[in-house]
Amino acid sequence: MNKLKNRYLSLDVFRGMDVALMIIVNSPGNGDTSFGILNHAVWNGFTLTDLVFPTFLFVVGNAMSFSMKKYEAMGSGAFLKKIFKRFSIIFLLGFLMYWFPFFEDGGLKPIAETRIFGVLQRIALCYLLASILLHYFKTRSVLIFSALALVGYHIILLAFGDLTLTGNAVLKLDKLLIGADHMYHGNGSIAFDPEGLLSTLPAIVNVIAGYFTGKFIQKNGQNFETIAKLIMIAGLLIIAGFAWDLTLPFNKKLWTSSFVLLTSGIDIFVIAILIYLLDMSKPGKWTYFFEVFGRNTLFIYLLSELFIISLAKISMKGTTLYNWIANNVFIAVAGDYVGSLLFALWIMLTCWFVGYIMDKKGFYVKV
Repeated sequence: MNKLKNRYLSLDVFRGMDVALMIIVNSPGNGDTSFGILNHAVWNGFTLTDLVFPTFLFVVGNAMSFSMKKYEAMGSGAFLKKIFKRFSIIFLLGFLMYWFPFFEDGGLKPIAETRIFGVLQRIALCYLLASILLHYFKTRSVLIFSALALVGYHIILLAFGDLTLTGNAVLKLDKLLIGADHMYHGNGSIAFDPEGLLSTLPAIVNVIAGYFTGKFIQKNGQNFETIAKLIMIAGLLIIAGFAWDLTLPFNKKLWTSSFVLLTSGIDIFVIAILIYLLDMSKPGKWTYFFEVFGRNTLFIYLLSELFIISLAKISMKGTTLYNWIANNVFIAVAGDYVGSLLFALWIMLTCWFVGYIMDKKGFYVKV
């Protein structure tokens, strides 16, 4: 078995690529003139942008395949304290990000109208639940849980609602437990949270898939046989995802079971290719750009969101500074679609530069 060389290089680059793409799709300038590939599917369907978040969860699981080794030697109390602390910090950061800038119209922004669940909150929940499963249960039991979670979620969606935006079970449970005021309102006047409570169940499987992929690579080494097996597994998951799509369509907002299989398959395929390019070949200097993102992932993601929110809150000649820069600097010069893309690249590169300075100074933010 080959020893793992630069064992974190593939993970850092993969994570960095995902964060870079996440920032780009979250800051489209004029969202109406973004290239289709950089927009989420309106409801059913799948685009490159829909892959971004499940990939982040997959990478979390991949990183856990290394960190969970340290937890095995801990007592149960120390283990639970560690993961609940990390869960709490990530969840709180996500909530504070939605509450930011905390003040509006001369007073404190009402917590009663602040979104509770979201991207970081889902990451925190999936990390917590996957950690407990992987720490206390054997591989076979976790795989059985994953299958039951996906099948069970399908049954719940059909038994307690339909697959429409206004009639799905995810929306019904969130309205019952957290209320419409605490949900995402990006679908017109409809309160629907794409990171709702119920749809967190299948999302845990993305983390578990990343974990077992990492364990498989560590056990079998970085070689052509490992790559071939990973590609075969990826192909089977993608085919199974398309088969399931016939009865439960790909839907990122509902995080359908077919969507989990498809995204997990794609992620396994990508990591297999990266193993060849980065760990079995001489990668060259291009990887450093993505390593910067991968080494301070959480900080750079939060920075990008706060940067975007701040630009959108600052008034500038009858509009927001966000729109003014997008329209008068980028779109005015390069046109609607290319200008919107350039604006998003500017946001991403600005955040990268901060990460670059942090990396050069050896400053890394961990939770």
